[in-house]
Order: sequence, then C-alpha cells, then structure tokens
Amino acid sequence: MHRRATSSIRVDEALVLRPASKSHTSEIIEAFEETWPDVIRAMPWINPDNEIRPQIENFVEDTERKGRTGLLHHWIMIRPWDGYVLGVIGFDRVTRSDRATWNLGYWVRSSEQRHGYARRSIDAVLGWLGQVGEIIVEVKVDPNNAPGSKTVIRTVRKWKGERCVSGDSAITVAGVRTMHECHLIEVGPGPSPL
Repeated sequence: MHRRATSSIRVDEALVLRPASKSHTSEIIEAFEETWPDVIRAMPWINPDNEIRPQIENFVEDTERKGRTGLLHHWIMIRPWDGYVLGVIGFDRVTRSDRATWNLGYWVRSSEQRHGYARRSIDAVLGWLGQVGEIIVEVKVDPNNAPGSKTVIRTVRKWKGERCVSGDSAITVAGVRTMHECHLIEVGPGPSPL
C-alpha cells in the first residue's frame, strides 16, 4: 500500500481543496449547521442527540493527524478568493466490498449545491489518489438521494467504474437504516478522464 500525506489540490480558479485542519473547524461547523439535517447522510457517525461541535472538532483533529501520515485523506472545499468553506470531501478505510481499499465521501453546503463543486472535487481527488498506483475506491449512495445518486452515477460512468451489489450495505443515519448502493472505481497512474 502506498501512503502519502494529504496535500492541497487546486481544482480550478473557483475551487481549491485544502487538507482538513483545525484552522477551518468553525467554518466547517457553520457549513454543517446550514446543511442540517441532509448533511448527516454524509457523516452518519454524527449523533444528533449530542452536541455537534465536539464531534466535528474530534473528526477534524483525527483526520488532520491521520492525513499527515496518509492513513486518511480529507479536504475542505474552499472558494479561493475569500476562503469560504463550500464542503468536505475525503477518503476513509470503511469499505463494504472485498475489493476496495478506500471509501469516498463528500458533502456540499446547502447554499452552494448544484454548482458542480462535488463533481469537480470528486474528479480532482480521484486523480490525486491514482497518482501513487492502481487503487480501487468504493462510493456508496442512498438511492433515495436523487442529487447524490446523479453525481455518483456520472462519476462511475466517467471513470469507467462498476456497480458492486456485494458491497451494498444498510447504513444507519440518525437512527434510520437505509440500504446504500455500492459502486467501485479503479484509479491509477496515467491519464485520468478529466
């Protein structure tokens, strides 16, 4: 397994991905609260019965530390000209299929959805991850989440991925179990479909 520290990615003139860090915690919480309750689908480990701030602080601290060692990779989506936090995207090791090494997850704050930030960020991080070698990434989506499904299907087609029924799994979000569909995308060195 190849490991490297999470590094910044300049997606384009309107979007930069910065490694998750404590310096952005307040802005992440603000974006999270704006997008509540939909955002919990992207962060099912959040317990809505407990205070949100310490949970997000712990998440950011953990991902920042593990990002330095290449154990996790999470970025903050940022508008470069004013530092405005647009969302979060990242890879963790919580996979359900027996083929994937990484799981990709993301969310974009409510006021900035439908501007292509998720699509462009996904393409950028898949390209970044593939620079180190051939890797299979798992992407799970709630089929009842129409915008999320559309983004995942577009990504799977663009990256020549595939559906992986054996990786489908029920995920509990705010006390409700929902079956999520699993898709696999293989990335690697060479030209990406950007």
